[in-house]
Amino acid sequence: MEPSFWHEKWQLQQIGFHLNQVNPFLVKYWPHLGLPENSEVFVPLCGKSLDMFYLAEQRHTVLGCELSLVAVKDFFTDNDIVYQESRINDHAVFSAEQVTLYQGDIFTLPSQLTSSISGFYDRAALIAWPEEMRQQYVHTLAALVPADVSGLLITLDYPQETLKGPPFAVSPTWIETYLTAYFTVELLECADVLADNSRFVYKQVPWLNEAVYKLTRKS
Repeated sequence: MEPSFWHEKWQLQQIGFHLNQVNPFLVKYWPHLGLPENSEVFVPLCGKSLDMFYLAEQRHTVLGCELSLVAVKDFFTDNDIVYQESRINDHAVFSAEQVTLYQGDIFTLPSQLTSSISGFYDRAALIAWPEEMRQQYVHTLAALVPADVSGLLITLDYPQETLKGPPFAVSPTWIETYLTAYFTVELLECADVLADNSRFVYKQVPWLNEAVYKLTRKS
């Protein structure tokens, strides 16, 4: 999957993956991590997600990484947030009081930028990658998350042959096979959300499960 795919999606505003509300699993399970106020939280492939507002409301400092310049600028302008621009190597940096977004390729994001994070949150990153790129992303995430740091991962699972992603299906078996080398994995909840997703219903996808995991980076 080329970067141009995502650039085009944002340019054309074909962003069905963007939610106009905070993810309920985030609200329900983020307190389980027990992070203190002023913790830095990393959000990979953050888009312009409102979930970042929730994290900021918990008095965290949010560090996001997003490929699309359109998405990054929209996050600030849509919400009337004044920001400053700078640059670190290959990434443009857009910063406000509690949110800093690194615009560029996550695969080249320097690990020192996330070395002080105390938590992370992935709702739209892992499921954005097709099978052939997903393992590379997991390796990159593991390199960006320091030892003993915990976060939430939210996935979708469905019969992949019934719908062309993204979002792509990520099964519990895939999680067990590829994440446990780097993270301690705990399933917190799995729910049938087919009725709430009209695109999947229209395409006659027979089932759709949304799951939330707690991941803790191994030492």
